[in-house]
Amino acid sequence: MPRKSPIFPGPRTARGAVLAVLLSNADQAGAEPLRGRVTLAAIVRALKRKYHWPIDTTSFPSNAADGRATWATVYSLPPDVIDAALDEKGRDWLKAAS
Repeated sequence: MPRKSPIFPGPRTARGAVLAVLLSNADQAGAEPLRGRVTLAAIVRALKRKYHWPIDTTSFPSNAADGRATWATVYSLPPDVIDAALDEKGRDWLKAAS
């Protein structure tokens, strides 16, 4: 099956905000649920499945602020995907997102 081209979500949505961070080539680490309803993991899953972004996910053991053992997750886009997205229409999309 041919790979689908990534689709840009609305620039002023939670999905758009997460994608903007990923396109900036900064890692997006776990966060509290957005607006109390949607987790970062759910947004990343939608960006992968619905919008076809090849987001890399890396999890590793970590410690919570209160000393408990937990897992940390980092999300990122491969550099070639970022370059292609910015060359296509990503720069204009990022301007709309800010």
